[in-house]
Amino acid sequence: MPQPTFAVSVTLRIRSEHIDSFRKRVLQQARDSVDREPGCHQFDVLIDESEPTVFVLYETYTDASAFDDHRSTPHFKDFDAQASDWIEAKNVHCLTLLEK
Repeated sequence: MPQPTFAVSVTLRIRSEHIDSFRKRVLQQARDSVDREPGCHQFDVLIDESEPTVFVLYETYTDASAFDDHRSTPHFKDFDAQASDWIEAKNVHCLTLLEK
């Protein structure tokens, strides 16, 4: 398997009344992404220790094209449609691995 060269860090502030629903749904999204997408190497879901409404998603992909493929999958589209109303704020960083 090739080394991932592309990563995405997404910081999300979730509306407090939707935290439990979001937690369950995003964990399923993470599993689906790793299990169903050969270009998705890692999909971690983290929560801010001091602010329980803040989640960080850290995802690694073979390359930017694999991330584009991820965004066109049915499970991503379903997640995005379901979770979009639960999200109060979103900040996305697309990152490329520097050569070693």
